[in-house]
Amino acid sequence: MPAALRAAATLTLAGAASAAAFDGSALADPEPSLAEVEERVDALHREAEEATEEYNDATEAVRRAEAEIDRLADRAARRTAELNEARDQLGSHAGAEYRNGGLPASLQLALSTEPDDFLSRAAVLDRSGDHSARTVAGIENGLRELDQLHAEAAERSEELTDARERAREQRELMADRLAEAEQLLAERTAEERERLLGVSGTETVPADAAPPVAALSERAAAAVAFAYAQLGKPYGWGATGPAAYDCSGLTQAAWRAGGVALPRTSYRQVDAGTRISRAQLAPGDLVFYYSGISHVGIYVGDGQIIHASRPGTPVQLAPVDSMPFAAAARPA
Repeated sequence: MPAALRAAATLTLAGAASAAAFDGSALADPEPSLAEVEERVDALHREAEEATEEYNDATEAVRRAEAEIDRLADRAARRTAELNEARDQLGSHAGAEYRNGGLPASLQLALSTEPDDFLSRAAVLDRSGDHSARTVAGIENGLRELDQLHAEAAERSEELTDARERAREQRELMADRLAEAEQLLAERTAEERERLLGVSGTETVPADAAPPVAALSERAAAAVAFAYAQLGKPYGWGATGPAAYDCSGLTQAAWRAGGVALPRTSYRQVDAGTRISRAQLAPGDLVFYYSGISHVGIYVGDGQIIHASRPGTPVQLAPVDSMPFAAAARPA
């Protein structure tokens, strides 16, 4: 190969290698800064917590639907037994009537094996003077009630199916967000992870060493004392204690210790008491954060809340203004 061609080829290859190297460096994603990781992890944890609260609400809907279906089934079973007993009584009466010379039309109709025929003609019995008319009319009403119970049970079954599907979807969403956050955290040093999760300097206070608070009621004082006793326990999505808590699970358990039953989720707890302003906060009040009311803590005085914040961070004290304030409520 002539020298000129060799030189040209060398320059061409060198240029291509340089371009490839340049393109590769340009296409490689730069490592995100700690501040960028912190922002993304915070966003992922908020989304996971929103999904957790939706999951909690869906599981409560499942529980209510299951309880209602059981109630309806029990009521339908009792009503069926009552109807069978009434028909048996009519049958006994019919036997006596037959032996005495014939079966009245009302009893023939009541003992019919065709319920539609019975229901369509039962009004005739109401106008008759037959002594069994009232019993027959009671059977008619019972059959109608039984149909209604079956219809209500079918509706509750649909609600149950929908609630279970919603719970499944929210569980998957929560798991996806937490997995992405865990991946981001796994790429940082232990010191950086502590900073990102806000676990350095976490206070833990023994249950018998909780500071006295000037609560407005004994119930509020009991709720605050309970919250202090949970400091240091792990966050658990969907958890209501006693080993772990999510945010609304902790506040629900705290106020249960004070004798007050709160709803399961933060966005339902906000309407479970009297709304108050930021300036009116007293120990025991619930403080809600973010526009979707997706997080809640319990105010304990001195500008502090106790809350279950997110996975990897134990129940801890935090400044009341450490998150975007949305609302506050005082449970009744």
